[in-house]
Amino acid sequence: MALPADNDLTTSSQVTLPTPIPQPTAGQRPTAPPARHPGRRRLYVLDGLRLLAALMVVLYHYVSYDTAKEWGVDSNAVRQSLPHRFAVYGWLGVYLFFLISGFVICMSCWNRTPRQFIVSRFVRLYPAYWFAIVVTTALVVLTPGHSALRVSDVLTNATMMQGGLGVPNLDGVYWTLWAELRFYMLFAVVVVLGVNYRRVVAFCVVWMAAAVLAERAHNTLLTIVVEPDYAPFFIGGIGIYLMYRFGPRPELWLLIVASWLQGQFQLVTLVQDAMSHTVTPVSWTVSVALVAVFYAVLVAVATGRLEFLNWRWLTVAGTLTYPLYLIHDGIGLQVIRQAHDRVPPLVLVTGLVCAMLAASYLVHRLVEQPLARRLKDWLTPAAKAPAR
Repeated sequence: MALPADNDLTTSSQVTLPTPIPQPTAGQRPTAPPARHPGRRRLYVLDGLRLLAALMVVLYHYVSYDTAKEWGVDSNAVRQSLPHRFAVYGWLGVYLFFLISGFVICMSCWNRTPRQFIVSRFVRLYPAYWFAIVVTTALVVLTPGHSALRVSDVLTNATMMQGGLGVPNLDGVYWTLWAELRFYMLFAVVVVLGVNYRRVVAFCVVWMAAAVLAERAHNTLLTIVVEPDYAPFFIGGIGIYLMYRFGPRPELWLLIVASWLQGQFQLVTLVQDAMSHTVTPVSWTVSVALVAVFYAVLVAVATGRLEFLNWRWLTVAGTLTYPLYLIHDGIGLQVIRQAHDRVPPLVLVTGLVCAMLAASYLVHRLVEQPLARRLKDWLTPAAKAPAR
């Protein structure tokens, strides 16, 4: 965000003890409001929302994205399909991911050093991604009539920076990872300076202003850095986390509403792009309403109104999300191309989604978890023994 969320939210369920809040001395103005949730308490409901977002994207790709070509049916028949009319909005799951990512990254960076931030992001992003690169490359090479695949492109994809270098993605879903990576790079500035309330709010305001300027200036470098298409959603997630940590303060309401307003402007272009891949018109009104629902749900999480959904078993949903996002597209569409004329559509899609969920669990347990643990041990220096 299928985007990856923080490792703390997917591998640990402990509650961090509250960090003492320094009190201002007489005559000194406080630098931040008192924190309501100073520790990184696990929010299981976010795991469930992440899996929901991933399933939206999966169904969009299986049922709505270039459907006539993948299923070998007439476009008119597709338009009249009820599942297609709903799944055509599944692409918006990516923007739910971005909202959650802003929330989770801000939460996980509090009281962390820059090194801890970089290591946590690296071990969260790359193990499952490298495995997906290997699987996708093998699938492309073994598929009859595949297009030529350059070794250089595969190696560049392994860096996750292919979007910035103008190299094609091995799998179409990888484009979101470049957006996530740029967000991490930007937020790393705050981590280096030291994460606190005022700096995070200032970061959001400056980023939002820069995104507006990038739209107006049409400057390529500025656009690449501040990613105006996606910035409002990351900023919205950060603002909602600040609301969770410090309470619903007026400036946070203004920040969140401003991010949604900027996001609805970006949706004009994003809806047009989505329509280029479907045979059914995509409504801007419905899209904006769904994004507003995403915001409302996360605000409800931040204000404690969804505490009754904070079920521990949703941890499993969190572990499935990232591998599911990475592996579902290329493999799933290849299965649909080969089996759509022999298996009823409902049975095929249901079975395929279940198979992908099972495969995602195996990837997490057998690849992502052990490799991430080894990488973290390798990248984290051992504590020095105290001098005698």
